[in-house]
Amino acid sequence: MKTVVCGGGIGGMISALYENAVGHNVTILEKKPRLGGRLAYHDRGSYKVDEGPTIVLLPDIINSILKELDLQDRISMTRINPLYPMHFQDGTTLLKMSGIEQQQQELMRFSAKDADAFPSYMKDMEDRFNIGSASFLGRPFLKKKDFWTGKNIQHLIRLKAYQSVKKQVKSYFKDKRVQEAFMLQTLYIGGAPDATPAMYSLVPFSEHFHGIWYVNGGYARLAEVLQEAIEERGIEVRTGTSVNGLTLSENNSHASAVQVNEEEIAADRFIMNGEFPSVEKMVHKRQVRSYEPSSGCLLLYFGLNKPLDTNHVHSFYMGGSLDKHMQSVFKDKKLEEDPSFYVFQPSLIDASLAPEGHAVAYVLVPVPSAGHVTRQEYLAYAENIKQKLIDRVDANLTDKIVWSHVRTPHEAKMDGLFQGGSFGIAPTLFQSGVFRPQVKPFEIDNVYAVGASVHPGGGIPIVMQGAKVLNELLRDEEIGDSSLQSAT
Repeated sequence: MKTVVCGGGIGGMISALYENAVGHNVTILEKKPRLGGRLAYHDRGSYKVDEGPTIVLLPDIINSILKELDLQDRISMTRINPLYPMHFQDGTTLLKMSGIEQQQQELMRFSAKDADAFPSYMKDMEDRFNIGSASFLGRPFLKKKDFWTGKNIQHLIRLKAYQSVKKQVKSYFKDKRVQEAFMLQTLYIGGAPDATPAMYSLVPFSEHFHGIWYVNGGYARLAEVLQEAIEERGIEVRTGTSVNGLTLSENNSHASAVQVNEEEIAADRFIMNGEFPSVEKMVHKRQVRSYEPSSGCLLLYFGLNKPLDTNHVHSFYMGGSLDKHMQSVFKDKKLEEDPSFYVFQPSLIDASLAPEGHAVAYVLVPVPSAGHVTRQEYLAYAENIKQKLIDRVDANLTDKIVWSHVRTPHEAKMDGLFQGGSFGIAPTLFQSGVFRPQVKPFEIDNVYAVGASVHPGGGIPIVMQGAKVLNELLRDEEIGDSSLQSAT
């Protein structure tokens, strides 16, 4: 069996390793000079910092898949607790904690009226997490009827999926600052709290229940480990190789090859690991449906001669109104004058990232995807963000900077991210669950898909889970084919 994986992001790498593990001949085609997709470093000499994802959630998913691929000993993680401080403009700070009792005590100090609601929130969310994981994360919905079963409808009602994350959070907590503390996590997957279905409330729940972790060496170390395994196991990798199309049968029901420039590469099956709207356009030669992109990110990277004045790996600095910021990003499509922003300083716990005594930092501001704001406007905005860092994080920032770099949604778009959004298509109601592209998205019997825009969704562990879902589907199909051949 010959499998070609088109795209070497995390979903493609995991899929390739699963295919190799069952003895299939696998080739990965990747247009960039490296594998890893969103997991990469921004490095400058002896400094390096994660370029993309930084907050490691759902470690059990990551570890279980690595174990299935016999890679469980290749990475190590450190649990972060406290999770992070949230600094509000009124001068108050809420410390997010991993343990339920710790967090309740902190809420008692910060907003006593909401402290009693926290255990109820966690109990309800644990029940919904167990339901949601079993019913929706672990299986594909290749046909609408697979999703709209009586049992699933009952589960959706229990999950209150008809609500938004924002509405669900407001049903538990009354202090607006606390509400923001339990709904900003939709931004981890590029969605607005008031437009993201309540099933994604499982993200803030997971921070407390499963913890926030740090992959020692940086999140991009995971991509390095996967690439090392791919090379060791003899999987062919062709970087600098763009896939232009598929060669289909006369009735478009079967693919025989992928087209790479003037070359055709034949295979028995094809796994597409690109931004799904682009994949769909390539397969159908047109855009079949319109997609809403996730939010973009304005990213600032720093090499520093001293650490920033924060004692936390992760920190959030809230603007005057998260609602207003989200309105600017998702509806008005403009840059918010008073934004919330996130600061990541991993060198506080990882000395391998910078020279001795020095540090690296990463700052993220949610912004509209590319197309609504010019690159020059983003760059001018980045200078405003630097001033906010001086005002709110470290008054001596300018003296500490050894080097800095800005990445806008325009660079993300040039890298192939859909409309410059950082998380694939947005996790809106009609782009989630059965409405999201599935792992077998076309009426082509041997073409499959994985990635952030494919069910079950975005975020590194969930993309890995999507590759596992695909692997299970492929194994089931092979068993079905074997049974059919035996019968004939």
